[in-house]
Amino acid sequence: MKSFLRLMVIIILNSQLSILNCSCSKDTYDKGDGQYSYLRGDFAEALVGADKKIVSLMTDEGETLPLLQPYAAKWITRSDTIYRCMLYYNKVRDSKGQYVAEAISVGEVPCPLIVPLSELEVEMKTDPVKFESAWMSKTGRYVNLSFSLKTGKSEDDEAVHSLRVVQDTIMTNPDGTATSYLRLYHDQGGVPEYYSTQAYASIITSEIPADSVSITINTYTGTVTKAFRLTRTSH
Repeated sequence: MKSFLRLMVIIILNSQLSILNCSCSKDTYDKGDGQYSYLRGDFAEALVGADKKIVSLMTDEGETLPLLQPYAAKWITRSDTIYRCMLYYNKVRDSKGQYVAEAISVGEVPCPLIVPLSELEVEMKTDPVKFESAWMSKTGRYVNLSFSLKTGKSEDDEAVHSLRVVQDTIMTNPDGTATSYLRLYHDQGGVPEYYSTQAYASIITSEIPADSVSITINTYTGTVTKAFRLTRTSH
């Protein structure tokens, strides 16, 4: 169904990070001037140009940085648009002395759409995930989720995770403000649960018609609920 984000893995950077770690020798760190000595990791909005390459980004801290060199990736399929991503980079100065980002690894972060429970076309499912953390970006534009999915090799090509954010209701508080109550929809989809893989997702706060939000996530150790006051800022 088009209304669902269907995926085998939301985003995996573990293999890329392993390559980075293996390529860093002790001498490089001792000198403090190796390629990965100042490696940073940030959630960001990536601006993609006409050639389908990332040319600049705005981090969740609100800092805008052009890329030292345009960055291409197979998951970038549209030009002249903005992608949500997890970026590993070095913050360096260009020939003019201005700060730019030297991209090392960039992975797409999905932004699942919010669907009201009344409009959900299938049975509500909350198969467990391994919850790690939830936080709001400094810009207030996203609520970020970090969790792990149980996965494994399957002979069934149709076995995929399905992820969605479902809005149960919007309640008016005594002070006149409104709170949106969300739940993470997760369908294991027949994927074997052999090992855990890192996953991220970002909820776009402009899609939440309320002053605050409460997000409930089913985990292997019980239900977790996180609440945030929405303080959106403009670009």
